[in-house]
Amino acid sequence: MKYASAGTLESNDCLITVEPSDTIEIVIESIVFDQFGQQIKHVIESWLLLHEKTLSVHIQDKGALDYTIIARLTTAVRRLEAM
Repeated sequence: MKYASAGTLESNDCLITVEPSDTIEIVIESIVFDQFGQQIKHVIESWLLLHEKTLSVHIQDKGALDYTIIARLTTAVRRLEAM
């Protein structure tokens, strides 16, 4: 199966892995899931819908801010498309 990732597991960052899928699937592992899990999901889902992508997304979050999540997701998707 083809997949791509971007990011790190350092503090205030996230590691995002994307794979082709027929539907949008989002799996979130986060140290701040109780406080920000819904926001993380919203950021990822909004980006996918805006760019008309149906992917499986797995995020391992270590407290990343929204713009970091978007940057990592964008990079992972571009890497996947370049394969």
